[in-house]
Amino acid sequence: MNSKRLIIGNWKMNPITLVEARKIARRIKRVAPDLTKAEAVICPPSPFIAGCSPKKAIKNFHIGAQMVSYEESSGPFTGEVSAPMLRGLGCEYVIVGHSEQRKQGDTDAIVSKRMKAVLDAGMVAVVCVGEAARDEGGIYLEDLKNQVKNSFMDIPKKYVGDIVIAYEPIWAIGAKEAMPPEQVYEMSLFVKKVFSDVFGVDNGLKVKVLYGGSVNFRNAVLIITVGKVDGLLVGRESVNVSGFVELLKAVDAV
Repeated sequence: MNSKRLIIGNWKMNPITLVEARKIARRIKRVAPDLTKAEAVICPPSPFIAGCSPKKAIKNFHIGAQMVSYEESSGPFTGEVSAPMLRGLGCEYVIVGHSEQRKQGDTDAIVSKRMKAVLDAGMVAVVCVGEAARDEGGIYLEDLKNQVKNSFMDIPKKYVGDIVIAYEPIWAIGAKEAMPPEQVYEMSLFVKKVFSDVFGVDNGLKVKVLYGGSVNFRNAVLIITVGKVDGLLVGRESVNVSGFVELLKAVDAV
């Protein structure tokens, strides 16, 4: 991975049709080559990945997936999609450990297994971490530390260059306001410190940490400049194509 800011659009279960998905993807494909300091990654729903993938490489534009099975590439796993399958569709990034998946039952151990499947397949794992709520006693910091450490258990050190951490405080997802950028900076440092405890100081300094949680084109610049993160994981704004394009341009300009 290079030093450009990484802007990942998590489309979640949107839009409804492939026609709409292709329209969003085409608009971002047109903008991406003009970026100089940022790269765009779109993560459509699985049925739309092939339809949104470019026929040939486009500068600063990448395809990702929202979920992956930790099982082998084939077998009796109804409804599952393997990492090699996603790689074959052109995916370069895969989101794992999103709070919505953790809420449905993904433990830290399962997140670790999904991550390893992504890395073994030669893709970048975008690993989501974040506390559910804050308390005055700081217990949330211990919870977050344990989540980070446990999620990276059994991950070989050779893969650290293909790991991106997306810090998403659950209480900020879908909220009216994002986390204040000063707090984003503090928490990104905390996450890097915990990552360093697992993989060493040098790797802790190098790992990309993104922020996610109510990001839009209005607050993106402050989160990047004051929060000093390496990029953004964008939810609902990523399917508002005009807003997402403005966000990309704004981040690229600072």
